[in-house]
Amino acid sequence: MSIEQRIHAHYAGLSPQERRAADLILDHLDDLALYSSAELAQMSGVSRATLSRLYRHLGFESFTELRETARTLRQQGVPLGADGDPELGQHLDQELRNLRKALDPAGEDRTARAVHALAGARRVLVIGMRNSYPVALHLKQQLQQARDDVRLAPLPGQTLGEELVGLGQDDVVVLLGFRRRPRGFERLVAVCAGTGARTVLVADGTARRHAAAVDLWIECPLDSMGPFDSYAAAMSLVAVLADGVLAATGAEGRQRVGRAAELYAELDELDLR
Repeated sequence: MSIEQRIHAHYAGLSPQERRAADLILDHLDDLALYSSAELAQMSGVSRATLSRLYRHLGFESFTELRETARTLRQQGVPLGADGDPELGQHLDQELRNLRKALDPAGEDRTARAVHALAGARRVLVIGMRNSYPVALHLKQQLQQARDDVRLAPLPGQTLGEELVGLGQDDVVVLLGFRRRPRGFERLVAVCAGTGARTVLVADGTARRHAAAVDLWIECPLDSMGPFDSYAAAMSLVAVLADGVLAATGAEGRQRVGRAAELYAELDELDLR
């Protein structure tokens, strides 16, 4: 059970003082790791002994255990409650920290290597599931404008096996693996690497343990001031990769973009007003 579920399950049996402390915890689930037990006691206006009784009622040995549970859930991408909306300035500061890590000039070699691999591959397979799927779809759409033979998997109603058949050393697999990944992700990483294709893994830090199994690892944080993860840095990374591939393909890439624009007009697909 989550912390919130535990509180709701035991709420009716709590004393008024314990309920006051429980309400405060619910309001601060997202930033619980920033406070000490003494600070929570002061903020809620109850004694530390009352807080200790509350922790035991919820099934925790101590505040440290409760706080570590909250931190673990947040690192896994579980949206925890927040006390109101963070200020826009806080959001901006966090997004900038994410961007600096994802696009760190010190890691420019990784980005350049990814661009080189994507531009020169015979074909590119972009894989993304659950939360990673929208980022994978955007990357596929952007790359497809600059080069041919870019595929997305899994497609609705399809499995991954048939998409991996025929891949080899001239191909690239971009595996998007952001947190709250489906079970079996480790096996997927191994199978992709086993095809012989160059494998690029783009994910947040929770996937770092898979980095040794791939050819190229790019860490892209999702940290947010609110309960939900932010994919702003991931989308920025997509733009950097796509821009690099278009530049690397030169005149051929520009011609492809021009031909696509002609087809948009011929099919009257886009409202450009």
